[in-house]
Amino acid sequence: MPIQSPYGLRIVDSCLTCDLREKRLFCNLSAPALKALEDIKSTAAYPKGAVLFVEGQDPRGVFILCNGRAKLSTGSRDGKTLILKIAEAGEVLGLSATVSGKPYEVTAELVEPTQANFILRQHFLNFLRQHGEAALRVAQQLSQNYHTAYEEIRSLGLSSSASEKLAKLLLEWASANEGNKSSVRLKLAMTHEEIGQMIGSSRETVTRLFADFRKRRIIQLKGSTLLIENRNALERLVNS
Repeated sequence: MPIQSPYGLRIVDSCLTCDLREKRLFCNLSAPALKALEDIKSTAAYPKGAVLFVEGQDPRGVFILCNGRAKLSTGSRDGKTLILKIAEAGEVLGLSATVSGKPYEVTAELVEPTQANFILRQHFLNFLRQHGEAALRVAQQLSQNYHTAYEEIRSLGLSSSASEKLAKLLLEWASANEGNKSSVRLKLAMTHEEIGQMIGSSRETVTRLFADFRKRRIIQLKGSTLLIENRNALERLVNS
């Protein structure tokens, strides 16, 4: 039976099933494994801006996003912040740190009201020891995370300009939302400063680039709605 959280979200009995995304890490596990996972998780609702864990903190366990999104970021001693990704519903946060026992590599901050499952580290490790199918999926996910991080570092390090980096980011968002459609409408939930933190640039540069893209009729931007009008132009910027 769903219950109401103090933040206006309904807390359902489980978000480990495959009703939203087939690519969820623990989607379609065997019945015994799913039962074991249900027994060790706790579900809660969090408000926008809540921090699930902080970079450098000893790992307490993993969070599985049922809905909502989380900003994963890392910072430097001089106060600079780099947003590594926006995690979506179905993703498992804190996986690498929980498995390795090393501190969390990033800070996870929610960008909208979110419901999530939490599993204590020791309970999660015991679950993996007892269920080989789940352990294999975790190993595959960690491998995928490694390759994704490699591609992101490569993109940041080898991209020759901020316009190329922004074009690549917009194309990634377009592919995630509308596949290969030539015209894509997106809800822009991030500020120009946050977008700058994702591409290693400044807020002023992002604002200037958006104005330039609008002038060249590559995009339209009305409030928080972003319309990519000329996907081919973005692809040319990335491949130039």
